[in-house]
Amino acid sequence: MRALFVSDVYFPRVNGVSTSIATFRADLAECGVDTELVAPQYNALSSPEPGITRIASAAVPGDPEDRRMHWRALTRTLDALGNGRFDLVHIHTPFIAHYAGVRLARRAGIACLATYHTFFEEYLHHYVPALPHSLGRLLARAFTRSQCRSVHALVAPSEPMRTALLEYGVRVPIHIVPTGLPADRFRPGDGGRFRAFASLPPGRQLLLYVGRIAHEKNIEFLVRSYLRVRLSVPDAMLVIAGEGPAQPTLQQLVAELGLTQDVRFVGYLDRNETLLDCYAAADVFVFASRTETQGLVLLEAMAQGAPIVSTAELGTRSVLRPGCGALVVGEQIEEFALAVVRVLREPALRAELAMAGRAYAQNWSSPLMARRLADVYREVIAAHARRRLATVTGPCSHN
Repeated sequence: MRALFVSDVYFPRVNGVSTSIATFRADLAECGVDTELVAPQYNALSSPEPGITRIASAAVPGDPEDRRMHWRALTRTLDALGNGRFDLVHIHTPFIAHYAGVRLARRAGIACLATYHTFFEEYLHHYVPALPHSLGRLLARAFTRSQCRSVHALVAPSEPMRTALLEYGVRVPIHIVPTGLPADRFRPGDGGRFRAFASLPPGRQLLLYVGRIAHEKNIEFLVRSYLRVRLSVPDAMLVIAGEGPAQPTLQQLVAELGLTQDVRFVGYLDRNETLLDCYAAADVFVFASRTETQGLVLLEAMAQGAPIVSTAELGTRSVLRPGCGALVVGEQIEEFALAVVRVLREPALRAELAMAGRAYAQNWSSPLMARRLADVYREVIAAHARRRLATVTGPCSHN
């Protein structure tokens, strides 16, 4: 079986979509599924990558992290790649890649499915603040329904995301397949090495956030909760790993609160070394995003034995189950801060949560999830073939 992946983002752009694509492609090969990825070109001098075709792209106004693929170059490339070589198109983003992927699948007469990675109704009001929140939600839901009608099936990373899509009125089949953790995510990191790398003072307890620094990630809530934590644990520090459009606003807030020396922005970290060390250095991992379709970063933290304090919204509810190594609390600063203080002050609790988290994360192995996705591919391809046959033959004919 051969699957063509199409996405508006991929490494070196770091986010959950890029991680999901890379993880699944690595494991699908062991399931008898060959994949080719079409994604933007970020650097004209980048080296060729096996199984990846890069498309000439332009900068996205107001968003230095992303690229917009040129439509003509994208469709020309897809037409050349899709000449009878693939059994299925798998779309990973809802922008130019979506429309080009659907176009190719229709022209080639092959099955097409999409993964719903992004919860748009909670994004629009952050990036188009003049748009009323209620109107933004209606537009996001209408946009989602329209796009979902153009594919044969959807992949949702979690049950709460599937439920949300059903409430939107999406009617195509929805399959739940989370992104799993590769074995290398369990390789122990070195917390002391990260402290040296980031020039962090020895002995100070660390709160850690890892992820895109974006408004919808609710990092301002974490900063304000941290301010409350310091009243009880004055030597605690907050480390924010990642980059994104909300960073200048957050840095200004940190300065206004007098926390510049105690909140460190360390940027994107190398996933294969420094990021593992960063997780391992954390005394508590903190998270409060309202928009996650899964919450893969929580599993990565668990795999490294980082105790977690988190809210549970949308997709993170599917990860944050009893016995997972986390204290799950509401989105109230006092409640959140008290849970963090409890973890910092109680070594036995930290050890208990760390042990539970490592064991729990083992249940989310990426080979298992890749096998589930391969089964979905076979089901979608078979259903598409039946529909085409029914179209060709029509109702039972009279002889």
